[in-house]
Amino acid sequence: MNSDFLWITGPSRSGKTARLVKQFCNWVLSESGAKESYYTKNRGQKNSEIILKRLYLHQTEPGVLALAANDENRRDLADRIVTATEGKYPVRCKTPLGFIQDEVILFWPLLIESLKLKAQFPVRLRPETEQELATKLWRSQLDEETLRRAGENEYRLVRRILDLLQLAAYSGTACERIGNVLVNAIAQDENNINLEPEFIGSLLVNWRNWCLQRGFLTYGIITELYGTYLLPNPIYQQQLTKRYQALLADDVQDYPALSRHLFELLLKGSAVAAFSYNPDSVVRLGLGADPNYLEGLSTVCQQETLTQPAFSCLSDSLTTPMLELITEQTFGLSLPQTVQAIQTTSRAQLLRQTGEVIVKAVKLGGVQPNEVAIIAPGLDAIARYTLTEILTKQNIPVQPLNDQRPLISSPIIRGLLTVLAFVYPGLGRLVDRDAVAQMLVVLSRRVSPVGEAGEEINSKFKIQNSKLEVSPSSSSSPSSPSLPHSLISLPPSSPPSPSSPPSPSFPHIDPVRAGLIADYCFVPHPDKPNLLPVTAFDRWDRLGYAATTAYSEILQWLEEQRAQQEMRLIPSPISLLDRAIQRFLWNGSNLAYDQLAALRELLETAQHYWEIDTRLRQTHTYTDTATREHKDAQRRNVSQSSHETIAEFIQLLRRGTITANPYPVRPLGPQANAVTLATIFQYRSSRRSHRWHFWLDAGSPLWAKGGAATLFGAPFFLQERRGAPWTVEDEQSAEEQRLRTILADLLSRVSQRVYLCHSDLAVNGQEQLGPLLPLVHACVAVVSEPAPV
Repeated sequence: MNSDFLWITGPSRSGKTARLVKQFCNWVLSESGAKESYYTKNRGQKNSEIILKRLYLHQTEPGVLALAANDENRRDLADRIVTATEGKYPVRCKTPLGFIQDEVILFWPLLIESLKLKAQFPVRLRPETEQELATKLWRSQLDEETLRRAGENEYRLVRRILDLLQLAAYSGTACERIGNVLVNAIAQDENNINLEPEFIGSLLVNWRNWCLQRGFLTYGIITELYGTYLLPNPIYQQQLTKRYQALLADDVQDYPALSRHLFELLLKGSAVAAFSYNPDSVVRLGLGADPNYLEGLSTVCQQETLTQPAFSCLSDSLTTPMLELITEQTFGLSLPQTVQAIQTTSRAQLLRQTGEVIVKAVKLGGVQPNEVAIIAPGLDAIARYTLTEILTKQNIPVQPLNDQRPLISSPIIRGLLTVLAFVYPGLGRLVDRDAVAQMLVVLSRRVSPVGEAGEEINSKFKIQNSKLEVSPSSSSSPSSPSLPHSLISLPPSSPPSPSSPPSPSFPHIDPVRAGLIADYCFVPHPDKPNLLPVTAFDRWDRLGYAATTAYSEILQWLEEQRAQQEMRLIPSPISLLDRAIQRFLWNGSNLAYDQLAALRELLETAQHYWEIDTRLRQTHTYTDTATREHKDAQRRNVSQSSHETIAEFIQLLRRGTITANPYPVRPLGPQANAVTLATIFQYRSSRRSHRWHFWLDAGSPLWAKGGAATLFGAPFFLQERRGAPWTVEDEQSAEEQRLRTILADLLSRVSQRVYLCHSDLAVNGQEQLGPLLPLVHACVAVVSEPAPV
């Protein structure tokens, strides 16, 4: 046990992170105090000489490595350290995977030398691109017979195999040894994928070699390179111990096993360290975390246990009786008044009554919206939409945690993808009349003019149907050069003042007129779909001046872009997307945050996709399979023409793989006072706390299941049972342990009241008999009127 290493253990909300920051401040203050006492000869108060000798921080170089379990916790930890030290000492604050990725990129020349790789800058593959390229590479080997034996579709099987590479890398297992681990692990597993372990191992080895030859890095490959080749390298070890003199690691129970190898190296290199550990807050156990292996590091540290919560919570009074009700099925035991139940027959009534209880409490002033959290084992679209609508109609904002919505769900994104199909040849089969109509609505949005330009245009308007219309030439005021040369509508009364902001944009082509134009002016063609002039519609005069002018501008712009594409004046589809955004969407308008987030993610995804495509085209061979036939087949699959690449990009987005969060990371203003809506995994990962909790679907069996937070093969790579088969008994024990930790963790994050929201029937009509059902029967039901049918 070394006094330079501190291991802090405690439940949720017990002040572990604050203790870490305090320990860092003690190190810094001890160092500065030692300098002062040396010069002033004030030896009345001595500090630890061991720590003083080992912690000498330069204010220009970050000598402290701070790690957090996820990105949100990383930002919070960094803010706390900067606030406590007044920003005097630079600290490198990362997540474990983020740190590993930075190290691999930084020491890439060292890896090139040791692995004899081609000298090229690495390109990181996103998960969706990794999935697509791996599917192409393995398609000749994952034939219909193999998929039938595996009992999975191609997409899910490829994802499972790739997850094995990431899990193995987290555990420090080399790619070549994955087959050996799986030999015994899946022998008795009823949920295995029924494929030979050697075959799975060969697929992963080929995939890794294929990526390294082209400079592609995935999360799994990055982690394997770090643990297998970089971390054991003596040159890297020397540089690592020289760069970092102190280590802070928060919530190490959610770190992969590879993190312990890094920690042990830093500790041997004379660095001081402090760790925090919470056995009841293991969130990422099925995603690569190995809490028991990380806990073994505590034997070399001075241990400190925090027992008293820093904030009031219901854990002390409710954890034990709830666990007794669940495990021992104790009858006659009732829960205190702090736990109440909302019981209904159908789930629709449950959602309605849950929303009404929250609205009533907020209106009466009993609780603020930001003090309420709705937590569910799984949030479907119906529940998310219903609760959001009920609360927002009562002026109660709702903040879904990490609400990743597919980009294709945004009309703006769908409209921009249709633009690509009109400009580039060979994409006509991806366009239909509905897509054309939607594109016209999206591209015809304009913003109302402001200032003197609005007054000048207002004088040229013709009053018709309580609106003013203007010709395109009337918006050429020098005081407003960014105004579009198209129809701009203003209300006849109260013209905008020069200081007023732009009013919200609106489409000049409404959905009805857009549908008529698509029906009569759209000419389908597999190679070059076309739009005819508006006069092709016999009654085009009924469309109105605004819609006719807007459509003519869109048509003219598309023709210009198509002509430039034929002359190769458009560098890439990314440039075309940027032109469309600048011309039709960003032209003086104030886009909402969700639209900005979707557009930013679209451009980032497109840039990444074409960066990968460019790298592939720079190479002449595209596979490492043994036979020439396989090589030629893979070359035909991967090396494709430009329009086929664009088609695959559009289809990738239409599958809903690419997502964006439509909400800010840290809301400000009225949105900060919002009800939190999250799944169990999201809420526990965020480490938040509230006064009131609403546990939605309390009778669901999903409370004890890992769900999407448990990857296939995760137990196989835990250090304490590596390669051991996962039996039914192990699964039952894991579910019981998961339920205990969930209850202990959630009860530590609520301070006043818990509502158990239960409906007898689930969404699919089946009766809900989950593990928390005894808790619903043991608490007082909320008296509420039945929801109207």
